[in-house]
Amino acid sequence: MTTLSLLLNIIVLIPVCSMLLMDNERVRKVAGIFTPARGILLAMYMTIALASAVLLFINEPKFVVALLAIQIIYKLISPFTVKTFKNPIVISNLFIALFHLITLFTLYNSGELSV
Repeated sequence: MTTLSLLLNIIVLIPVCSMLLMDNERVRKVAGIFTPARGILLAMYMTIALASAVLLFINEPKFVVALLAIQIIYKLISPFTVKTFKNPIVISNLFIALFHLITLFTLYNSGELSV
């Protein structure tokens, strides 16, 4: 499950980051025009993608837990900060948060984490 969560991050974020970088029209419809805030979002997404790629090669469950936990929290908060559950980014955030939550439970139950 850990590998699947990390791959999910990469598979989702590569096209999203590319579209943000190219200021794609579809992205403008859901994320708005380029602003410093959207640039910060891009930086966050690129960081998550890079960390996910690195963690595919480093067997450190605690690092994965930290990455996924932060993602789950911000993704669950996003409908409230965006003030809608109808935005496509919010909807995908909620599904990805659920997937990552399942990964965390699986990782915890596997005994790979020493608490």
